[in-house]
Amino acid sequence: MDPLGAIMLAIGAGFLVGLLLLGLLHPRTGAQALDWKPTRSAELEVQNEIDDLDQMLEAANARRRRRGEAELSEASLRASIGQDLARTAKRRDDYLEDLDIAQMLDAKNARRRAKGLPEITVEEYRATLEGERR
Repeated sequence: MDPLGAIMLAIGAGFLVGLLLLGLLHPRTGAQALDWKPTRSAELEVQNEIDDLDQMLEAANARRRRRGEAELSEASLRASIGQDLARTAKRRDDYLEDLDIAQMLDAKNARRRAKGLPEITVEEYRATLEGERR
């Protein structure tokens, strides 16, 4: 490496180290140096979210009243969401179980083919798994 390249590399590294030390050892934080303050407090943000949810629930109930349907309450809405989440979780678990069984069956049939045995079906494999669980 030529001397000019080494000097430029040393100057760049020194500049970088100096900036890092300045940032670490400075007595004020970046927010203090910029005089940065949040525009709203966390309490105000939470209150705004609660107000938004109340407004959306009221708008939905106004539409339901016009159609002659029963009004929604926060509790009934939470229960409905809980049921939806439970159904979604069950569908996901069923899908993952089917995927696991398909992968295990593929591996089992590959071993059976290698031994010259006939492949088994999904129903037969499920029956053997149920027999092993008991």
